[in-house]
Amino acid sequence: MNEKPKGEQPEMPETDKKKGIVNETIQQFGQTATPAVESNIFCLTIIGQVEGHMVLPPQNKTTKYEHLIPQLVAAEQNSKVEGILVILNTVGGDVEAGLAISEMISSLSKPTVTLVLGGGHSIGVPIAVSSNYSIIAETATMTIHPIRLNGLVIGVPQTFEYMDKMQERVIRFVVGHSKISEEKLKELMFKTGELTRDIGTTVIGHDAVKYGLIDAVGGVGEAIRELNRRIEERRGTATAGAKGVH
Repeated sequence: MNEKPKGEQPEMPETDKKKGIVNETIQQFGQTATPAVESNIFCLTIIGQVEGHMVLPPQNKTTKYEHLIPQLVAAEQNSKVEGILVILNTVGGDVEAGLAISEMISSLSKPTVTLVLGGGHSIGVPIAVSSNYSIIAETATMTIHPIRLNGLVIGVPQTFEYMDKMQERVIRFVVGHSKISEEKLKELMFKTGELTRDIGTTVIGHDAVKYGLIDAVGGVGEAIRELNRRIEERRGTATAGAKGVH
């Protein structure tokens, strides 16, 4: 009779292994089966608050920009990835981190589409317009307001000058990557009476398109369709370029 050496754990039956995998999947993803489809589209989600140089409390739902940057670099380098879909549902967050993410998305060589679901507030606005094409859900909202500081503020003229320059950076980026005019953006940004105890404007779905901030109203289907169209265009351009080279 063969006995297992002492200290060695007995092997788990195959059915128990499968149950363990299913239970873990339910805990991690809230579903019994995860789709394992090879795709040429890389999906990047920016949800909750954009976390920058300061670590936010653990109860906050955050997107850490130091996690996004290597993902975008990997997507740019990966030859299997032909397009990037960025899905936004963010309340905003760190201004410099948000601008860094926006600059990275706008400088990618592969086709990019952003989709605002739920909200693309504050510093989420530059991220939303940073792609080749932007889409917003009909019920999604975008809050446009001036830059605000919290915590200790040193009350010297240089602090306000720094804030003013940072504000100009945000305005310049949004105007440069969308169809909205600088005058209209500033009008929405500094409007009083629309937001409680604050200045700024909340725009919803169709209004964001009307102002030229976002390209179209739609959802996931429209976003993927537009991205696939741009991927096909890029393939056609690459093929034509290859034929032209002798």
